[in-house]
Amino acid sequence: MKTWFAIPLWQRVVGALILGIALGLYMGPDAEGIKWIGDFFIKSIKMLVVPLIFFSLVAGVAAIGDLRKLGAVGGRALILFVVSGQIAVWLGLALGTGATRLGLFPSKEELGTPDVPTPQPNETTAVDMILSIVPESPVQVMADVAVLPLIVFSMLIGIGILMAKEEGEPVLKIFESGSVVMQKVTMIVMELTPLGVFALMAWVAGTLGIDALKALSWLVVLNYVGCLLIIGVMYSAMIKLIAKLPVIDFFRGIIDAIAVSYSTASSNATLPVTLRCTRRNLGVSNSVASFVVSLGATINMNGTAMYLGLATLFGASIYGVDLSWAQYFLISILATLGAIGAAGIPGAGLIMMALVFGAVGVPLETIAFVAGVDRIMDMMRTTTNVSGDAAVATTVASLTGEIDKAEMVSADDV
Repeated sequence: MKTWFAIPLWQRVVGALILGIALGLYMGPDAEGIKWIGDFFIKSIKMLVVPLIFFSLVAGVAAIGDLRKLGAVGGRALILFVVSGQIAVWLGLALGTGATRLGLFPSKEELGTPDVPTPQPNETTAVDMILSIVPESPVQVMADVAVLPLIVFSMLIGIGILMAKEEGEPVLKIFESGSVVMQKVTMIVMELTPLGVFALMAWVAGTLGIDALKALSWLVVLNYVGCLLIIGVMYSAMIKLIAKLPVIDFFRGIIDAIAVSYSTASSNATLPVTLRCTRRNLGVSNSVASFVVSLGATINMNGTAMYLGLATLFGASIYGVDLSWAQYFLISILATLGAIGAAGIPGAGLIMMALVFGAVGVPLETIAFVAGVDRIMDMMRTTTNVSGDAAVATTVASLTGEIDKAEMVSADDV
């Protein structure tokens, strides 16, 4: 057992992925017999959705308590987080739509996806939708895993803690502790990933064949394309046009954070390195770096937001679900808010999928498809998230005069 756990999780996952595909191609349809192992893994992930979202989102909103102290810093950081998050989601939706129309994501008929109950959302008016986001019973909302009211209730609790100031601190500590505990529980469940990936990839390869593997490979490619566009275009534009700083020097300054984030697939694990890079290599003041980077590690998940949009279109394609423009907008909202609630640990994107998929009628069985290759994509998404934290911190510092530009330019000499 010690030898098993001594191997990095991502290496175990990749090994399980390869072995699962080989076994599936060998067993053929008989691989259906081991799918229950993957189903156990997926059920374990679903188990975490409500408590992880509830604690993480409340703690994330309450973490904005320093806004009064930092004033323009906090406000500008939040605007950049939200706007960049929306751009990321719509990029994912655009990539997913294009892939579907080009046939990169096969249809249900082409792939032969098994029929599953599809929870199609009810046709509602705009008034009904507005009323539905107000939870009549928070407990019932959690039991039903109702997405919007759960998020609204969690955000209201966070805002209430901010308004209570000193009197709300004991409650804040409970949610911060709860968030940490749920992250630890999530890490325990993530140790099941190699077993789940092995069984699910064997099932996909054995029952759906090469076409399913091709579809998954395109999902991986588009995930990397989306993340590279966010980093190379959106973040570069942010640094060049808003912060008015040299782009090359920015990326040179955060190279250490990029390397650690890609290898660990964890924003939280990379946080100390990101802080060091923004302070020492980019010249961002200690106060701005500490606030913006720490807040970003909690609520700024552009890579995850992009992927949620992309994965939703993937699931809609392979299970034959038609999505309206209204549902596209709902996805954009939920993916942004879901990314805020996503824990900065490996595998968090899988948990957020359950929220988004359920709201727009995409079968949760899609998670079983993508779980096998999620770790490979998660590494790039985390790199995108961490780069975004540094980009926003640098931009805000430049706008507020809290940056030593000479130190940033000379970072390559450090």
